[in-house]
Amino acid sequence: MVKTIILLGTFSVLLFGSSKGYSLYKEKCAACHIESISKSAFIQNISNMKAPPMVEVANQVKNNIIIKEDDDDIHRQVVILFLKNYIDNPKLDYSMCNPAAIERFGLMPSQKGKLDEEEKQSIAEWIYDRYEGEEFK
Repeated sequence: MVKTIILLGTFSVLLFGSSKGYSLYKEKCAACHIESISKSAFIQNISNMKAPPMVEVANQVKNNIIIKEDDDDIHRQVVILFLKNYIDNPKLDYSMCNPAAIERFGLMPSQKGKLDEEEKQSIAEWIYDRYEGEEFK
């Protein structure tokens, strides 16, 4: 019974990310980044959107960061580090957004000073884990 509870808890965190990360996403990010939407629905509603949907942000970052040894753990850590840095320092030079998204929405404003390190870590982990295997299509 205890093993089942532990496995279910682990599975929930892997499937949905940390609840703290999700709570922080809803509080700090959801006003601009919708959690998930199909590409066709996004195109139909783009005039009402403030920023790309988080599913597309996650996909762009995860697909553009390539680890030579194809190590999933290292890939996860590098993506999380990138996201944490980008939250504070969004720059065109290393943005991984689709160029059309940058043209439409511009760069994300810096969130420097609005989140502490633990909050950025929780959000970045949630983004990585939440969109594991989910594509923007």
